[in-house]
Amino acid sequence: MTRHFLEIDDLSATELAMVLDLSEQPIANLPKTLAGQGVALLFEKPSARTRNSTEMAVVQLGGHPVTIRGEEVGLDVRESVEDVTRTLACYHGAIAARVYEHSKLERMAAVSPVPVVNLLSDQTHPIQVLADLLTIRQAFGGLSGRTLAYIGDGNNMAHALALAGPLVGMKVRVASPAGYELRGTDAELTSDPVAAVAGADVVYTDVWTSMGQEAEAAARNKAFAGFRVDDALMSHAAPTAIFLHCLPAHREQEVTASVIDGPQSRVWPQAENRMHVARGLLSFLLS
Repeated sequence: MTRHFLEIDDLSATELAMVLDLSEQPIANLPKTLAGQGVALLFEKPSARTRNSTEMAVVQLGGHPVTIRGEEVGLDVRESVEDVTRTLACYHGAIAARVYEHSKLERMAAVSPVPVVNLLSDQTHPIQVLADLLTIRQAFGGLSGRTLAYIGDGNNMAHALALAGPLVGMKVRVASPAGYELRGTDAELTSDPVAAVAGADVVYTDVWTSMGQEAEAAARNKAFAGFRVDDALMSHAAPTAIFLHCLPAHREQEVTASVIDGPQSRVWPQAENRMHVARGLLSFLLS
């Protein structure tokens, strides 16, 4: 059984299914795994969904969330990553962190006696993918044999989705403009959004400019101009296809309002599922 959760494939296919099953359990049916314990939630990068969903998940498991801003600990400025981790582990049953550099999470995991959970890094966003998989499973009754088309930047979100596909028997296609391709995975890559979406069960996108890339916004808007998810693009997907977005969304940029607010959108169940999978994951790691 995995000790830390830094990447989606830290879980085996069987463990991943267990986490999703736990995520759908009524709160009353789950043991209060965190009773009398705290969970340190460290945020180098701010977040609305991640903080709210994870804090509530900890409370639902009987624990006490302690949210810490990056400047309060100053990773590798006031103290080393390793010393901050060792200190937090003295007080908490788990440490969850949203960081810029993925290497910081790896360094945390190397010295932590308690589970370390990746809430986001520049490399990957595995807890979001858990919510995505749960949402897809709820929509279709299963994951195996489904096709997901990701349209946009080959970023940490695309990377995590591409790694998740083989674990659950799902085909993942990623369509990106030249210079923004996903690298280092077995996903099906293309520069043609229509080809990616053709017959897909799930159409997924993310912002074109992520936090920390603001200086690139103008260049990115130009490069991604043909990668907006609109009704015309959705028409190439399967008739029963759903639309997902990890949020925050910029309507009329990477997705039109008619899609994200339309009948195929599952973005709000997807957002709610962030809380359920955080609860399921912590329950799994600490059981």
